[in-house]
Amino acid sequence: MLGCRVDVARSALLGLGLLLSGAALGAQQPSATAIAAAKELITVKGVTALYDPILIGVVEKAKGVFLQTNPMLQKDLTDVAAKLRTELAPRSAEVVNETARLYASRFTEQELKDAITFYKSPLGRKLLTEEPVLADESMRSAASWADKLSEEVMNKMRAEMRKRGHDM
Repeated sequence: MLGCRVDVARSALLGLGLLLSGAALGAQQPSATAIAAAKELITVKGVTALYDPILIGVVEKAKGVFLQTNPMLQKDLTDVAAKLRTELAPRSAEVVNETARLYASRFTEQELKDAITFYKSPLGRKLLTEEPVLADESMRSAASWADKLSEEVMNKMRAEMRKRGHDM
């Protein structure tokens, strides 16, 4: 589950990076209806939930910095961090709005509506449910494959080095 959270956080950070790069490029201003469709799409896809770990991470990082200077403040800093997480939660709307603007600047309003229709369909809902599970399983499978490949490479490299007179 932790791996999934890390992947979610990475995805969110990647999305944030794309947001910033898109803003820097000065993309065209999408219509209000396109932005509304984009917000619906990212809500249906669950993209908005990707930003929660960012807010929590920022608050916890700040808490950690202050704890390093004075570990005796643990209880107070924990209380303040909880308060700030609650207080700042609505700020996630800022990144949601920017994400919607990014989608709306890259897809036509009709494309966004078509995507919404797809993700609301049984197949689209199944894809949204199964894709994170498949991503986790495929990463575990890839890691296992890489471990086996590494062992094979090490054995072949040892054998080749022995042929050259080196004992490894």
